[in-house]
Amino acid sequence: MSTTTSTPTIPLGGPTLPQERRVVTAIPGPRSEELLARKAAAVPAGVGHTAPIHAVAAGGGVVVDADGNSLIDLGSGIAVTSVGNAHPAVVAAVQAQVAQFTHTCFMISPYESYVAVAEALNRLTPGDHEKKTALFNSGAEAVENAVKIARKATGRQAVVAFDHGYHGRTNLTMALTAKSMPYKSGFGPFAPEVYRAPLSYPFRDGLSGPDAAARAISQIEKQIGADNLAAVIIEPIQGEGGFIVPADGFLPAVADWCRENGVVFIADEVQTGFARTGAMFASEHFGIVPDLITTAKGIAAGLPLAAVTGRADLMDASHPGGLGGTYGGNPVACAAALAAIDAFENDGLIERAQQIGARLTARLNAMRESDPRIGDVRGLGAMIAAEFVDPATGAPDAALTSAIAKACIAEGVIVLTCGTYGNVIRFLPPLSIGDELLDDGLDVIAAALGRV
Repeated sequence: MSTTTSTPTIPLGGPTLPQERRVVTAIPGPRSEELLARKAAAVPAGVGHTAPIHAVAAGGGVVVDADGNSLIDLGSGIAVTSVGNAHPAVVAAVQAQVAQFTHTCFMISPYESYVAVAEALNRLTPGDHEKKTALFNSGAEAVENAVKIARKATGRQAVVAFDHGYHGRTNLTMALTAKSMPYKSGFGPFAPEVYRAPLSYPFRDGLSGPDAAARAISQIEKQIGADNLAAVIIEPIQGEGGFIVPADGFLPAVADWCRENGVVFIADEVQTGFARTGAMFASEHFGIVPDLITTAKGIAAGLPLAAVTGRADLMDASHPGGLGGTYGGNPVACAAALAAIDAFENDGLIERAQQIGARLTARLNAMRESDPRIGDVRGLGAMIAAEFVDPATGAPDAALTSAIAKACIAEGVIVLTCGTYGNVIRFLPPLSIGDELLDDGLDVIAAALGRV
């Protein structure tokens, strides 16, 4: 077993947990194995898990399991706990709200915190036009409502999503999602009037941004027609699809075409939002201003909350009662969101994401120089990925990727895989992680790569 100690206290919030990788049992340990057996008996097989542990505490850059192992967290619960798990300000805000009231349903008895979150999102999202925001529970629910809004506002039905895109697990969002396994296989039929266009994937298509956009637009015009199209939805940087960063010029060209043709341009920033990419929203990197933007994950530091923010004229297109939901904008989640947003704005987390990204990119590129199985290193801010390939052919190597991830988890480092071909490891550390802990995690990854 190994123990590597980093900064003893958390640099940017969270409970006072030792910031160290500590492996005291095999992973999973006996207590986690017991709990995993209970999970297998009580929870459907379709609800999987990445790390074979049971968490009992988390903060800064670590997750502590039921056996006392302290694992370096390079996933943030899939970009959710960006401000750090159990950030003190979030904890205090949630505790205060729970003591005041837990629910009234905003559609029955409104409350200020919902309005305050909407005001913050209207202010922070790209563009200085008049905006409005509606709150929901999850990223998939936000995407569903963005499509509803676009269809209602335009009177059209068709929606275009892109290759490698991921937008959720509900019926409509499964239709929008590109990857069959594990998200879509066997769950159809799916919602109609959803079409797919080719994405800019510089590592694999070799096209410039304008050329990739022309290819996508030509396909849209031929197969659907602008007059039938309500919306185009795209992640500015693909998430589950492999952290694909489109070539310069791709997103602006698609957004311009949408505006010229009265098509609603929806940016799905569920994974890329809230400082993750080294800007408050990834759209800012590309100079685009979405008509609608969907957010979730990092918005409330772990509590269920999501939003659609967009042009006021579009957001007002629905009739009263057409948007909403029993728990949408729950007051406890709103309290957490306001505290998290304050941290994003005032705790230097945008700058910290940039620093983390520079550190990740430099180290991964150094590994790439000595190991041709790393075909590409890409991403922005603290949203970085390495794509693994057969060096002889460039073909995706999912088996290698899985082996590396499992080896890292066994040594106390939580990493997540992704990609249409299952050959990408994505790095989404909490922005509260310290440099020494991050470096230790990268050491483990380098060692794992050397063994497999």
